[in-house]
Parts: sequence; C-alpha cells; structure tokens
Amino acid sequence: MTTTAEAPESVELAVTGMTCAACAARIERKLNKLDGVHATVNYATERARVHLPPGVTAADAVEVVRTAGYDARPATGVRDSHAEHTATVRDLRGRLVIAALLAIPLGNLSITLALVPGLRFPGWEWLCVLLAAPVVAYSALPFHRAALRNLRHGGASMDTLVSLGVLASFTWALASLLLGTGEAGYWLGFGATAAGADAIYLDVAAGVTTFLLAGRYFEHRSRRSAVGLLTALADLGAKDAHVLRGAGEGGVEVMVPAAALRAGDLVVVRPGERIPVDGEVVEGDSAVDVSTVTGESVPAEVGPGDQVVGASVNGHGRLVVRAVAVGVNTQLARMRALVERAVERKAAVQRLADRVCAVFVPAVLVLAALTFAGWLGTGHSVRESFGPAVAVLIIACPCALGLATPTALMVGVARGAQLGILVKGPEALESTRTVDTVVLDKTGTVTTGRMTLTGHTTFGAESADQVLRWAGAVESASEHPVGAAIARAAGPGLPPVTEFRALVGAGARGTVDGRAVLVGTAAMVAAEGIEVPGAARTWLSDVDTEAATGVLVAVDGAVEGGCAVRDTVRPSAAAAVARLHGLGLRTVLLTGDRPAVARAVAEEIGVTEVLAEVRPENKAATVRRLQAEGRRVAVVGDGVNDGPALACADLGMAMALGTDVAVEAADVVLVREDLTTVPDAIVLAGRTLRTIRGNLLWAFGYNVAALPVAALGLLNPLIAGAAMSLSSLLVVTNSLRLRGFRASGRGNDKTQE
Repeated sequence: MTTTAEAPESVELAVTGMTCAACAARIERKLNKLDGVHATVNYATERARVHLPPGVTAADAVEVVRTAGYDARPATGVRDSHAEHTATVRDLRGRLVIAALLAIPLGNLSITLALVPGLRFPGWEWLCVLLAAPVVAYSALPFHRAALRNLRHGGASMDTLVSLGVLASFTWALASLLLGTGEAGYWLGFGATAAGADAIYLDVAAGVTTFLLAGRYFEHRSRRSAVGLLTALADLGAKDAHVLRGAGEGGVEVMVPAAALRAGDLVVVRPGERIPVDGEVVEGDSAVDVSTVTGESVPAEVGPGDQVVGASVNGHGRLVVRAVAVGVNTQLARMRALVERAVERKAAVQRLADRVCAVFVPAVLVLAALTFAGWLGTGHSVRESFGPAVAVLIIACPCALGLATPTALMVGVARGAQLGILVKGPEALESTRTVDTVVLDKTGTVTTGRMTLTGHTTFGAESADQVLRWAGAVESASEHPVGAAIARAAGPGLPPVTEFRALVGAGARGTVDGRAVLVGTAAMVAAEGIEVPGAARTWLSDVDTEAATGVLVAVDGAVEGGCAVRDTVRPSAAAAVARLHGLGLRTVLLTGDRPAVARAVAEEIGVTEVLAEVRPENKAATVRRLQAEGRRVAVVGDGVNDGPALACADLGMAMALGTDVAVEAADVVLVREDLTTVPDAIVLAGRTLRTIRGNLLWAFGYNVAALPVAALGLLNPLIAGAAMSLSSLLVVTNSLRLRGFRASGRGNDKTQE
C-alpha cells in the first residue's frame, strides 16, 4: 500500500484589533510557535498568511490569534479589507470630532486663565475636568481597550504607551485637585519643555488624545487609499456576461454572473462593455482598450482568431468571444493573486524592523521609569520628574517602523500592476539595487516570435508572385511558423492542396493545380534529388547575411524560386535597450539562433554583446557563467526553455503571455508586450526600494533622536504627542508618492499585418 503525503495548506486570515506594528509582531510570533506553522502578518493590510502543516487547521490558527487578544477570520478578498478600513476610518472620525470639539475650548480656556489669572473663577478647574473627561474616557477608548487587552495577555504595544501617558496625565490632574498636591494657581503652561507644564495636565490628556486620533485617522485614510489600489484591481473584472445558449442563428443571449462562465462558452460583448473572459474572437471586429489591464494606451484592433484579455473594454463593434480562461485562471485573476502574494512577503529590512518592534515598547516603558527615577534622584520634585516621563511614553512610535516597508511595498506593487508590471515580492526590489547586466532572450522577447515574409523571388520562367502562390497553398496546411508566415503573405483565395505531407524540420510538399510542389530547405531539396542552381545558392547566402531564413520552392522537380522569412523585432526593443543603457546597465542578447541572425538583431536594437547558438539546456549555465564573472544578472524571457535561466538569475523578468513555466520562475512579470516595461520595472522597483529605505531611515532616526530629547525634559508632552502622530503620517504619505510614478515607455508592439 502507498501513502501520499498531504500538501501543506495556505490560508489567509483577516486580523482585526491590531493598532501598531508591535501587535503584528506578537501575533506572528504566537502563530509561528505552532509546530510546523510558518506565518507572516502584515500590519499595513491587516492580513496574515499562514502555511499549515497536516494536522493543523485554519481554526487552530484563528484560535491562536484570539488567544493573543485579537480576532481573525478567513479573508475573502481585498474588497473586504477596503470595507474594514472604511469602517475604521468612520469610527476614528467620530471620536476625533468629539475630542477636537472638547480639547479646543479646553486649550483656549487653559491658555487664557494661565495668562490672565484675574479671569479665573471658582470651579474653573472642574470645568476643565468636565471638558477633558469625555476625551479621556470615550475618544481615547481605543487606546485604553487595546492596552487592557495587551495587559491581559502579558504584552505591550504603542497603545500601552499612549494609554499610560493619557491616564497618567488625567490622574495626576485629579490628584492635584483632590489632594491639593498641585501648586497654587494651577499653572497650565504651554512652554516647549516639560518644565513649563506644571501640576495640572488636563490639557496634555485631551490634547495628546486629539493629536494621536488625528494622526491615526489620517494614517488609516492613507492606508485605505493604498489598499484601494488593490481593490481597484479586483474591481476591473466584469460582473455579468451575455452568453449565447443554443446553436446556430437560433442561439439566444442569456445574462449570467461572470463567475458562472465556463471554458468554451460563447460570450457576446457589446460596445463599451468589459470582456469577462480571456478568449478568442469568433465573430466581429472592434478596437479593444487594454489600458486597464496592460497599461498600453493604444487600443488593439481585433477580429476573428485574435486573442482578447478579460477586463479590457470593447470599443465600437459587437464581438462574440469563445472563453478560453475564466475565473481564477484569467490573466487579471493571476495578476491580482501575484500582487496580493507580493505585499504579504517581507523584505530583509522589514524583518529587521520587526525585531526592533518586538523589544521597542518594553524598552520605552523601562526608559520612562528610568527617566522618572533619574529626575527624581537628581533633586527634582515629583512634578518636575513627571513631565519628562510622560513625554517619553507619548513620543515613542513603533508604528512608523512597522508601516515603513509594507505601505511602500503595497503602493509600489499595486502601481506597477496598474502599469502592467507585476513585482512578485520584496526580494525583486532588493535585487534591482545591484543588477548591472540585463540578458535579453531573442525569440519571443526581443522579437515577436511570429515570422513574417521579408521577400520572395524567382529563378525560372514563372513570376515571383506565382511562386509565392504555390508555396502559400502548400504551407496553408502546415502548422510550422515559417509555413504560416508564407501562407499569410500569399493571401486569401489560395488553390486547394492535395496529398499534403509535412517534412518535420525541413519543409512540406503537396499537389497544387495538378503540379507537385515542394517547399523546404536547400538540404531537403537536394535530398529529394532536385538540383539547386547557383542563383538559388547565391540568394540563400544573401538572405542569411540579412538574418532571415530562406526556403526554396520546387515545382515538378525544378527549383522555381524562394521565400525569405524573418522573426519580427518588437518596435519597442531599440527604445528599451537605449533606456537600459541610460540607466548604466549592460545588455546581452541570448539566443540559440545562428550568429549572423543574432548579430543582425543586436545591431538593429543597439545591443553590443551577443551570445549565439546557446542551446536551451545551456541558458542557465550561461547566466551562471556571467555571475561568476562578478556580474549581477537580470534575465528577460518568455519560453519554457527560459525557466531555468530566469530561476537562477539575480532578477528574473518574464513576459506574461509567455509560458507558465517562465512566469512562475520569474521575479517580475511584464503584462504588456512592450519591452520598455523592462526599464520601467527596474526604475519602479528601485524607486520603491528607495522609498522603503527612506521610510525606515526616518522611523529609526525619529525614535533614536526623539527619545533622548524627551528624557532630558526638552519636550512638552503635548508637543511629543503631535510629533509621534506626524511621524506615522509622514511614512504613509511618503509611500503614497509612488502612486504618481509614470511609465516613460510608449511602445506599441501589436503586430501589424
């Protein structure tokens, strides 16, 4: 008996209750303590990706999250995440409005009475308490609730610091009033340093709460905008579709949900509608806007036999499309899945930030206690020692550290997806920093992979067009790319071919209009006992120097002419290579083709280094050889034989319309058939990485600089609260600048026929 090992299950959980990066770090640690479980928790998206071994279920993971003091459930999509962010923003807005309405008059009253003691009236202190109490009890409730939850589970987070600071300020003020421990006059100074804030801290309790709520409100609004980029991808697909039910002209259109479509269905797409499937046009002509999927601004003209991509918008004509890929198998769905997986993964710099966050809050609590003890032990009063300790609690901000990487990664990856560039994860971003050589596969990458006729000639009495007509008739029954190019060039209305026979790798033969026609290489023609004239050999030599492939056409045992075909170079290739050189990168053309063909293509697009006649199985070894020379190599490819090279490269980039092997092996997937997306992808990845590093530099620098300043008594707690709020907001806002990234390439690689 044989047993099959169960495959590990991967689940995504929507986690609620996280309020800072320390929360995410704690949940991640708890999940990873389960035997065999590997989990990553993303604070920015509020998602946990959990890989479960056999015997551990999603319910077990949810229970661990709940045991840690948070809640979780299986995630159902980015649209739900966007809705959760919206609900959080709405709740924060309500609490912020109440806090502001009470804190502003409290601040005005405090300033006025502090500056003009003669205006003080009996009971003014209790009026201040009345104004501050709702702010502390209601508006600051999310901080207190999270702090209490952390306390119950033996943890601490930013909310612990905030709650302690706010409650300590409010409690100190009440103690001053009830026990008379405050100084006469209850001075409410608003100086820049803690020494200016005297016995009553009601203004600090209300003001800090308002500042922090404002910061968290704008932070969540910004994060909602970032998550909205992912939601926009989910919303691109059509929701409903018109399907033809019944055969022939009697078929009727039936509207069904797009989710109910199956491969093989005939879908009717009216002008202006989104195409709901990836498929093939079987009827109609139109111009299709693919900009929402690929970023290509020029509409693609399509007709019967052409492929269309789901979520693109039909133009002026009615189309009938046969569904080839539906649901999760469409290009749009694969794009969305790649993007969602990318934002779940962690960069090396983020793992460092996570380790810092894990010890950050306990360290701040210790620092606050030491600050209080230090001031008290150096002869200062309890009142004077209290201010710096509160400032330390409030100014510390692990959130900026926690948001620095995931927010920038989320915005950068989502923006790339909008432009037809799918970055699979942070490792790809980090690889772009050191890449110095870009290896371009020729066939299907630099070229379209579609042969076109570049010329035809005659060696006998028949005209060149007649020779092409005979060759086209025979090749119309062939599936070989060279034969297909000849048949397309010969045009419609070709005479029928009988007794057709394909000669694998050499040509084809058949009978056309009663005449025996043979189309193939010079070697095949000679092998058939047919003499190859000198004029034909000279022509073949000339064709070879032009990087084309020449085939001969023999009729009734005599060579009558020849056809030259060539793989078409993408119009965007030269511009892409020029931009890569402008970025200081070296380019290499890699191909299994003849050196003459490779050199001709390289000269056309501006590549100076050529590696020709490289067999598919040797491509990966060639990349490793370049790496052994000290180069950091990016490979751009599309085929099955490119998979190993893409996998071993420092950065693998695959054309999305290539094979699944290439797409799976690559780090970056290029949706558009436009090579200018290669430099665009490198520039976007580099800019995203610089944004991440800038965020982390600010977040680390802020905390390193701010905590000693607060501990030395140089910051009023009110100013500390404002600074802490602004630090997180700055990180998120800086990340959102990536939404403005513009692709500079404008190539259009749609093959013209």
